[in-house]
Amino acid sequence: MAAEGKRRVLVVDDDPELQNLVKILLDRVGIEVIPALDVATAVQILRGKPLPDLVLLDLMLPDISGLELLRQMRAKEVFDNLPVVILSAMADPKEIREGLDMGADRYLTKPYIAHNLIKTVQETIRMGRRRE
Repeated sequence: MAAEGKRRVLVVDDDPELQNLVKILLDRVGIEVIPALDVATAVQILRGKPLPDLVLLDLMLPDISGLELLRQMRAKEVFDNLPVVILSAMADPKEIREGLDMGADRYLTKPYIAHNLIKTVQETIRMGRRRE
């Protein structure tokens, strides 16, 4: 069980190695990682309480796309204040714009620089949802 006040990040990515690397990086700064290798697992976690402090979301997933999960989340009021950072190998400016337009708060591309990932996660948790 997480220590009182410890931040929690749901990492939705079908790559177990990436999951492990993100866990190692975020553990170093006191952030707990909740892994989900597919959208079905992520949805189960998001139905529970408490909600994570942030979702780190890949776009290419085995069951449905990360954009579809993001669309479903943004359609529900319960997730209005839950920040989402996309972490994807899809680096085309059109794809990045689409992710941000659909409600992602930040967009990082793979491969990522460890320091940038940590900084983005910490800043996004601290600042909360981006408001237009």
